[in-house]
Amino acid sequence: MSMNDFEKFKSQLGTQNVLIVGDVMIDAYLWGGVDRISPEAPVPVVAETRRENRLGGAANVALNIRALGANPILCTVLGDDAKSHDFEAMMDKADMSSEGILTSATRITTVKYRIIGNNTQLLRVDKEITDPLSAEDEQRLIEKVANLLETKTINAIVFQDYDKGCITPRVIAEITAMAKSRNIPTTVDPKHRNFLNFKDVTLFKPNLKELSEGLGVDAKNADIDTLRSAAERLHEAQGIDIVFITLSERGAFIADFRGGKAETVLVPAHLRKISDVSGAGDTVISVATLCLSMGLPIETLLNYSNLAGGIVCETVGVVPIDRQRLFDEIQRLYC
Repeated sequence: MSMNDFEKFKSQLGTQNVLIVGDVMIDAYLWGGVDRISPEAPVPVVAETRRENRLGGAANVALNIRALGANPILCTVLGDDAKSHDFEAMMDKADMSSEGILTSATRITTVKYRIIGNNTQLLRVDKEITDPLSAEDEQRLIEKVANLLETKTINAIVFQDYDKGCITPRVIAEITAMAKSRNIPTTVDPKHRNFLNFKDVTLFKPNLKELSEGLGVDAKNADIDTLRSAAERLHEAQGIDIVFITLSERGAFIADFRGGKAETVLVPAHLRKISDVSGAGDTVISVATLCLSMGLPIETLLNYSNLAGGIVCETVGVVPIDRQRLFDEIQRLYC
């Protein structure tokens, strides 16, 4: 890694157009203080001080891309309901286009309600439909992506899967084929249901839990040899070029097969005061995708992404990366 990598990263951010396909949601928060236990049940009583709605899921990837200075284009299917209007209003407030967003009368807009007392999450309530898209909605989403690829310059595509139904095997296969025909890199933040359906993508980023569920890897005892073996299985079975495994407090691992023989790198986590890991994966895939689209070295991609994921864990709730703080820490650690 070098100052040249850092200067390239900074200077090219404004030129990158990233298409994000996946499940979106509204992250709703009720904040308050706790100083007593309810007399009705052994639960804390939260004295509400404020409420807040934030863009979540694949929309948080879009927010991270925007926060870094690049241009996100979000493609998804919302419910045809009042919450979809709230979602699009938040997109507009964040200066992000809604041109890739579709609505469906057969779905609802996902909302995750979190109750935060004394800066600690006490409860989450989810309102959602997790069934796969209907054939009609699937076709509409694929056609929307095809139109955007025809009319815009796209530097990378992110599949952000939260197992809410927007990403299906057909969506994966057809969009991946379109990307490959145009030499556009594809990156994936997977979940369990479609884990084995992501084939011929450029970069695949599971965490240890997802790797364990997808391949049966022993997450607690995943040493470097286990990680290498898992990466090789994914490369051979699914044609994945780069396997990027996040290891929580243990750091991150990457295996790059693009040169034939795998180039592997393992980096430790940076010591931090962790407040909330929600949304860290969104930040990691955002930074990794931008580094990949710029052609930065694999070790640079790993270190910048690992660093960014740790930074957002210091804040309660789902938040995008602070661009200047990331720049400052990159310069301090790697330049």
